[in-house]
Amino acid sequence: MWTLRAAIRNRISFSFTTSQSTSPSYNYYKQLLTHHVFNQNLEKARNLFDQIPSPHISLYTIMLTAFAHHHRLPEALLLFHQIPIKDLVSWNCIIKGCFHCGDFVTARKLFDEMPHRNVVSWTTMVDGFLRLGRVDDAERLFFEMPGKDVAAWNAMIHGYCGNGRVDDALRLFREMPSRDVISWTSMISGLDQNGRSDEALFLFGEMVGYGVTPTVTSLVCGLAAAAKVSALCVGIQIHCCVFKMGYSCFDEFVSSSLVTFYANCKQMENAHKVFHEIIQKNVVVWTALITGYGLNGKHREALEVFGEMVRMSVFPNESSFTSALNSCCGLEDLERGKGIHAAVIKIGLDTGVYVGSSLVVMYSKCGYIGDAMSAFKRICDKSIVSWNSVIVGCAQHGCGRWALTFFSQMLREGVNPDEITLTGLLSACSHSGMLQKARCFFRYFSQRRSITLTIEHYACMADVLGRCGELEEAEALVMTMPMKPDSTVWLVLLSACRMHSNFDVAERAAKKILEIEPGCSAAYILLSNLYASLSRWDEVARLRTAMKHNGVVKQPGSSWLTLKGLRHEFLSADRSHPLTDQIYQKLDWLGGKLKELGYVPDQQFALHDVEIEQKEEMLSYHSERLAIAFGLLRTVDGSTITVMKNLRVCGDCHNAIKLMAKIVDREIIVRDTSRFHHFKNGICSCGDYW
Repeated sequence: MWTLRAAIRNRISFSFTTSQSTSPSYNYYKQLLTHHVFNQNLEKARNLFDQIPSPHISLYTIMLTAFAHHHRLPEALLLFHQIPIKDLVSWNCIIKGCFHCGDFVTARKLFDEMPHRNVVSWTTMVDGFLRLGRVDDAERLFFEMPGKDVAAWNAMIHGYCGNGRVDDALRLFREMPSRDVISWTSMISGLDQNGRSDEALFLFGEMVGYGVTPTVTSLVCGLAAAAKVSALCVGIQIHCCVFKMGYSCFDEFVSSSLVTFYANCKQMENAHKVFHEIIQKNVVVWTALITGYGLNGKHREALEVFGEMVRMSVFPNESSFTSALNSCCGLEDLERGKGIHAAVIKIGLDTGVYVGSSLVVMYSKCGYIGDAMSAFKRICDKSIVSWNSVIVGCAQHGCGRWALTFFSQMLREGVNPDEITLTGLLSACSHSGMLQKARCFFRYFSQRRSITLTIEHYACMADVLGRCGELEEAEALVMTMPMKPDSTVWLVLLSACRMHSNFDVAERAAKKILEIEPGCSAAYILLSNLYASLSRWDEVARLRTAMKHNGVVKQPGSSWLTLKGLRHEFLSADRSHPLTDQIYQKLDWLGGKLKELGYVPDQQFALHDVEIEQKEEMLSYHSERLAIAFGLLRTVDGSTITVMKNLRVCGDCHNAIKLMAKIVDREIIVRDTSRFHHFKNGICSCGDYW
């Protein structure tokens, strides 16, 4: 990576033979000019330069480097042409500056005009073309280059890898007449970054076998590859090498890589041990531990480490905040997330793409899509991750029109959609009943070469068709998929059959599921519920007997809400909570108010063959109602209550919660496995379509 400081240092360290380069005036001007450039005072530097009588060529080069670094190429070129006698360093410097500013045409023109070239000149051209993605141009120059040195070969290998041409890089690597540790490291890193981590680890072992001593960068690349494929044994061997070379306690990059490696291998105790052995912990190391805990689902521990880092006066960076927000999202802890958001705003990081996208995800997953969209609008340079976050968030909340609007804006901004975009769009269409839009999207994306349709996309399209009642078409889609459908795809179809009471398709779908996954409780339950909804109790009993015989256990329905960082969970008819009496009193009071509004329990959702009174009682104490009653007891009047549920909310509870929201004059948000429901003033955001 070409930096201003490095370029100037190289120029200053150049050995001058003229008397001017060793004169007191030269040293004075050089130091003062360098001082201005390092402090980015280019105008002062230029004014000083103009006052120097007959400036030495090295001072010209310092100014050339500074102008190019700040993308002031016309001034750099003008100054270059004013140099009385140009040397190779100045030629190479201006060519590198042209590439840095993206002007490869001028770079090539200057290269052709050079009276003499050295291997640095050729390598500068090759590296410049590669950095701009012009691989063919770089390739032609490389093979024309006379007397290639190791640096030239390394530049080409690094460029091939950076542009996704790993096989070409590997071929060139094997053809090299001699290799140094940079050659090996570039190839290892290139393989790892292009999804070939197993090969990267094999090459790392080969490097060590040839007696090449790894550098810090080599070790970090090896650990990164081991982390991606969870190669615990190989990673431990690299750790031993790190320990022998004395890097583990002192080098921040090696230390953070070790923490990340053990976290990826689900070895959080070892990750924590490595963390505590580090003598000086900087923000990179702290962030690696926070991210590691989050990766292993230990979100509470991740936030504790984040808090400890702040207390130790280690200033969080964008990655730290991103990891902390992801853990808030994992805990559905909106209050903690808002606190972190406030800190992010104070230091001005909320407009960054990573923190901003994490805020979008956090707010949308905690039930606040309006705040998610506000966070999205504040992001300055929106990436595909940002757009996908807001599109998927809108889909989860049933804001299909908004999802399509954001998609249109994304295309106008010139951002190319990917596979996640399609998943979000199909999900948005599914929850909003936009069948024709979904068909158009599915057809359009299937024709794009840059996107490969996955089994998830087919499941989403089958879901759209199924929800809209097109069960035969959905079944035909599943049967003609280019890949073998898994149990998830058939479960989507079975769920739609439950919704539309289609026995024939349901039984075929259930049969397919149980062939693939004999212990799938969801298949038994969905089919059983379909029979129960039409009072076919013999079939229900048969399925329950089969479940018992096969050892299949039904997942109990549960609902929870998070208040002041604590999660309160409820099962249906649960009486284990310390506030059980008050919760049931609140539900009885709500039951009376519901009857005054004309509510009558829908007994088709009481999925047991019992008396009417028992059915009504069973419906009244579903887990989401208990959670709502608790929320009413423990939150301020008028505030929003957000409840999460592990199963699909039943139709009777859906009707009841609409009226509850009206009775208590509050917004009640319920997230089930399908989507978010926003209940307010007697209506639901889903429009009774979910």
